[in-house]
This record gives sequence, C-alpha cells and structure tokens, in this order.
Amino acid sequence: MRTFHRPQQQQRKYYFTNFRIEAPQMRVIDEEGKQVGVLSKEEALREAQQRELDLVLIAPSAKPPVAKIIDFKKFLYQEEKKLKEAKKGVKKSVVKDIILSLFIAQADYDRLLNKGKDFLAAGSQVRLNLTLKGRELGKRDMAFQLAKRYITELGEVNISKEPRFEGRVIRAVVARKK
Repeated sequence: MRTFHRPQQQQRKYYFTNFRIEAPQMRVIDEEGKQVGVLSKEEALREAQQRELDLVLIAPSAKPPVAKIIDFKKFLYQEEKKLKEAKKGVKKSVVKDIILSLFIAQADYDRLLNKGKDFLAAGSQVRLNLTLKGRELGKRDMAFQLAKRYITELGEVNISKEPRFEGRVIRAVVARKK
C-alpha cells in the first residue's frame, strides 16, 4: 500500500491584541514607528482607541514587552506577504526516483539513463534504486557494477550518497555538479 505524505502546514504566529495582552507595563510604538514610551496597559489601550487602531504585542519576551499601535489586519497581510517573498528565493530540491533491475534490457537502460539526465538538467536530485529479487540477491557484485556504471554514464555528477545495500535494494543519490 502506498502512503501519501501531506506537506506540513506552517504554524501561524499568534499575536496578542488589545484586551488579550496581559503585561501590566509595555513599551509602545505608534503607527509611524516612533516610540510613545513605557505606558500601562490601560493607557496604551486608550491611546490605540483614540487613533481607531489596534494594540498588538510584537515582542512579548522583551523587558518591558513591546507593543505597537497598528491596523492589525493590514499588519497580518504584510507579514504574509513577507513570508511569500521569502519563499520565492528558496528553491526546494526535488528527488526523483529511477528504478532499475539487475537484468534490464539495453533499451530500457538507455531510456532510464536519458530520464536521469533530464532530471539532473532540471536541477533535481536522482535517487537510484536497484531492486534485487530471489536469486539475484546472490549477485550483489554485479548489481553494484550496474549501479556504478549508471552513475558514471550520467556524466559529471556529485554523489550525495554512495551506492549502498539496504535490504533488497541498492540505493544511491546523485546531484548535478555546480
């Protein structure tokens, strides 16, 4: 049975706002970024209500905690935008699987070799799985030779994980040389 893994959802950061803030004293910053000073909770809430904005606890671990008078919905939107912008720069490395068998026909071998080259050209890593069945388990040396031949015929590659025997499978991971 094949299992599918869902990508983990990122935990949203929780911000204490307005009456949910428990700190009795806090350093308050207004919407322009200027410091108002260290105020009590009631004074800070009054100041935020006068400006028709929200009081948001930004740094709860600071001494005294830091709160900002801002429009909370706009603040959340800007935070989400920053996260999306940060994700754009990071490229996930994708691992593509190539499955070989010990007695593979030459045409199939060539097709899988070309697939591996295409994956590497696209920037993905290639995981080579060479599965041994039944009597093939007695021919491990032949299987290692086939795995090494496949890796050398891929061309200039970095070997992330050398061919290694794991159960009934010989596994290796290769990536494109930069």
